[in-house]
Amino acid sequence: MAAARPVAIGGLRQSAGLDSRQFVSGEALAVWTLPRLGVAVRNDPQDLRLQLGGRELQFSPRSGWRATGFTLGARLPAPELAGGSLFVPLAALSALGVPVLADTPDLLDFAAPARVPSGTLPPSPAPSSAAPVTAPGTPVPVSPRAPAQSAPAQSAPALSALPTPPFLLTANLNTVRVSRSMHRSVEVQRVVLEFNVPDPRVIAYSVTREANGLRVTLPGVSGSPVQQTLESGDALQLELTGTGSALFLGTGGGRSEIFTLDSPARVVIDTTTYTDTSVPPPVNPDTLPAGVTYRQQGKLHLLSFDPALYQTRVVSAPAGRASGVADLVRSAGGVAGVNGGYFDPASQLPVDLVATNGLMTAGSLEKRATLGITAQGDTLFGYPRPRYVLSGADALGAPYSVTVNSVRARPAPDLLTAFVGDGRSGVGADNLTTLYVTPGAGSVLRAFTGTVVPPAGTLALTFDHARFPQLPRAAGAALNVALDWRATDAPWAGAVDALSAGPLLVQGGKVVLDPAREGFNTNASIWRPTRQVAFGTLGGRPTIAFLEYGSPETFAAALAGAGVRDAVRLDSGSSATAYVTGGYADLGGYLNTVWSRTVPNALVLVPRPGTAAAAKK
Repeated sequence: MAAARPVAIGGLRQSAGLDSRQFVSGEALAVWTLPRLGVAVRNDPQDLRLQLGGRELQFSPRSGWRATGFTLGARLPAPELAGGSLFVPLAALSALGVPVLADTPDLLDFAAPARVPSGTLPPSPAPSSAAPVTAPGTPVPVSPRAPAQSAPAQSAPALSALPTPPFLLTANLNTVRVSRSMHRSVEVQRVVLEFNVPDPRVIAYSVTREANGLRVTLPGVSGSPVQQTLESGDALQLELTGTGSALFLGTGGGRSEIFTLDSPARVVIDTTTYTDTSVPPPVNPDTLPAGVTYRQQGKLHLLSFDPALYQTRVVSAPAGRASGVADLVRSAGGVAGVNGGYFDPASQLPVDLVATNGLMTAGSLEKRATLGITAQGDTLFGYPRPRYVLSGADALGAPYSVTVNSVRARPAPDLLTAFVGDGRSGVGADNLTTLYVTPGAGSVLRAFTGTVVPPAGTLALTFDHARFPQLPRAAGAALNVALDWRATDAPWAGAVDALSAGPLLVQGGKVVLDPAREGFNTNASIWRPTRQVAFGTLGGRPTIAFLEYGSPETFAAALAGAGVRDAVRLDSGSSATAYVTGGYADLGGYLNTVWSRTVPNALVLVPRPGTAAAAKK
């Protein structure tokens, strides 16, 4: 038996769904493909009509083939029913006069028609005395129409395999499959509509989204009516229409995505429903941003980031305010983040070092483990004791160097204080001098007496000139301002961002936990077994770590066991939040299984400038 052949129209090869098919009676084409060749059709096995110009072929099981406008010179094979489609022999198309450009063993190429019929031919008129001529010996098909079968209540509906509606058939809906899975508080339901053709482009479906679900219109598609309630509680209804079929899926407020698959043709509806907003949605490992990997080892969860694509930054909410970690990630254009250091819940102010873009916004306790980040994105772990240092020459030319006592907005007459402006907090007081400066600039930007509100990002120094007579009091005066990290355990001079928390859990791949060195009271609540978070490096990659429950000792051992090289614990317990973009239906994903409180700062992974990850933001 000869092989089926691909079909071309006007030299343009068509999809595999239009390939010819071989039967015992010979090669044939599906009736639903013929309008593309310019042939108007009535696609009904009981009353088949094919019309091209003034020539027409009709077929019925009782009378066989009949010709109008010409005389059949030879017997034609009967149409064939296969896979829910009706096929007619190539000899019938030749008799109609369908022009062929090439008829080779490897390709069947038809001429492109001047017009593609859009309507369906009406039923054949009753035979008259001038009835068309029927070719002698035309066989009559013996395949009866199969009765429609009703679908079982909760299983995949068994739909009709034969075309019955009075419209142009393009495909038959053979099967509807439904699956459902739960991911913590997120339900994912998949409805698959499977057709009897290989190419989904044959299915010209359209989607209408309604308040309580969506409707998929399937013109030219036959099937059996279905009405059922799915395991999720969603309603599924398939009904026949005047032009085909329509499926309604009640999604209950879920978010649906629709796409197609081929071989066989399938229309897939994935509906994601956030069923319980009191529980954070989980990470979806299949939708992580490029360069992000997720790994779970027991109760330990790890998110690692390609350092060629991402760098870590300290991101803070406005002074005195707290924010969700996801909001801080979005504000920085990041892909993931974890809550930062310890803070005072009453004032929402950090209690230890925070530095961003080379400016220290919160002073250091000078005893606890600190994560530093260089301008190149490299991470540092150690114990710096940073202070602002002012230097220059006094009015007599004598050199001086003064260390800033405190980082805060509130002035103190006996101290030299620094504060990075937020655009709303006032600094200074009567009889005190406030200077606006830029580290490394070498001179004073502006000088004031009294209370002022520094612009956001401006470093302000406030002091009593009687106590610090060597410092200048006028704009333009020479003054050098530097951030001295005062550390030898890492190249801290290159750090631009830093965050202190502690304790240091792992260093060089080994557990180095020493609460006494960092001043932690192991009898206090800060040391209790709870949800734990940390930031470290794994295989040279910046890594966010989350432990579902345990003590700092348990956490440190788990990190070392997982191959983490360095890690510092961050504020844990009710603050513990680890977030990554993506997730189910783009909800984002959290490693923590309960919502955590808002925080004043976070460590955020942002795309490196010039990378593909940055281009997507």
